[in-house]
Amino acid sequence: MGNQNQPFIQTREIPFIGLFAALTAVLSYIEIPLPVVPITAQTLGVMLAGSLLSPIPAFLSMVLFLLLGVIGLPVYAGGASGIGTIFGPTGGFLLSWPVAVFVMAHLMKRFKPSFRNVFIINIVGGILVVYGIGVPYLARIAHLNFTSALTVGALPFIPGDLAKAFISTTVSLAIRKANKNFFDDYNRCGKSYE
Repeated sequence: MGNQNQPFIQTREIPFIGLFAALTAVLSYIEIPLPVVPITAQTLGVMLAGSLLSPIPAFLSMVLFLLLGVIGLPVYAGGASGIGTIFGPTGGFLLSWPVAVFVMAHLMKRFKPSFRNVFIINIVGGILVVYGIGVPYLARIAHLNFTSALTVGALPFIPGDLAKAFISTTVSLAIRKANKNFFDDYNRCGKSYE
């Protein structure tokens, strides 16, 4: 009942949308090229957005990121851009990010932000949701069977993504703890931080 008077998005949330879109773009330049899907630090930006923002701003930050690339800014992995990237083999991974951060941010509001919970939320949203959308898309676009798509589009990235989930968990909890009053009010959850 109390949430009926809450606006769709708070004014102070708007800068965070641009901030996390920009952070994700900057992280695209940290890259290890692979034949089909490159390893980048971009998913660290995705995980941080999902760990720190409310669901709607998190979602909009990744939509803004995608739109910046579609209009031609070099924000995708390795400085790529354009609608062709969305329709290419890695497009499903990119398209999964608004969904992933929305899921993560929603879970962050529901569970106490302990290290274990936040790490699991990073794995669920930042890895499982991303692979769950990206791998079938890769299979379809690249005409691969699911096992082959999993082999080239997911398995090589699991160790790195787990490391990014660990970093995201550590950083987001440190930011939340240092700004406890802000995040208690911002997320309107009043949960304590460990």
